[in-house]
Amino acid sequence: MTAPVVTTELAEGVLTLTLNRPEASNALSLEMAEAIHSAITSAKTVRLAVIKGIGKNFCAGFDLSDVARLSDADLLWRFMRIETMLQAVYHAPFPTVALGQGHIIGAGADLFAACTYRLAAPEAKIRFPGWNFELALGTRRLERLIGKDAAFDILLDGRTVAASEAKTLGLATDVVDQSDWSKTVNVLTTRAVQMPKFSTQHMRSLTTHDTRAQDIASVVATAGRPGLKDRILTYQLAVKEAREKRRQS
Repeated sequence: MTAPVVTTELAEGVLTLTLNRPEASNALSLEMAEAIHSAITSAKTVRLAVIKGIGKNFCAGFDLSDVARLSDADLLWRFMRIETMLQAVYHAPFPTVALGQGHIIGAGADLFAACTYRLAAPEAKIRFPGWNFELALGTRRLERLIGKDAAFDILLDGRTVAASEAKTLGLATDVVDQSDWSKTVNVLTTRAVQMPKFSTQHMRSLTTHDTRAQDIASVVATAGRPGLKDRILTYQLAVKEAREKRRQS
């Protein structure tokens, strides 16, 4: 029997979603995005959701392993569904916690940034390379989280942000050793359940900036521009060549 790509566990009001593709560094497939979206939007008794990844890395981004056989239209649909999933997490009526280790890249970085609490392991490395193939995914949420100047700086160069800098910027709410994650989640759970559920839901709706329509439109405007597949393939080739150059130096 094939293991689910996202496992779910609900215990005492805490929903735990675990990305379960360690062999692919938990790269987000369409199936994974739909599973996360369904789990978040169908939750009824949840007071806190925890999103984590099995293995060395939290999430290596959008799964592009089959891009060669996809059309631009296929890719546009997938990116729209990724954005819809990210919106569900960001606008969830309960607090969400991301536990990030290793590589936190692309759509995985957007998932991390969409959560209420963002705990980065000391060795975590975060990167948003989407604009290298002209994709506006999560850009407004990132700008609102860390400010226009910092977001522009990170996105322009596609540079890697270490855990310590992520905390300074507000991209990570804290840097916590993985051995202490459970303890920290317990503290956050206590905080989450101390207020009536109705109050939490409405407080979150009033303190969460709603740009869902604009964000979907931005994904369509960028991913919908002809040549998306070719842009992604060009980016993948550049990454491969850069990696090979570093290995030889």
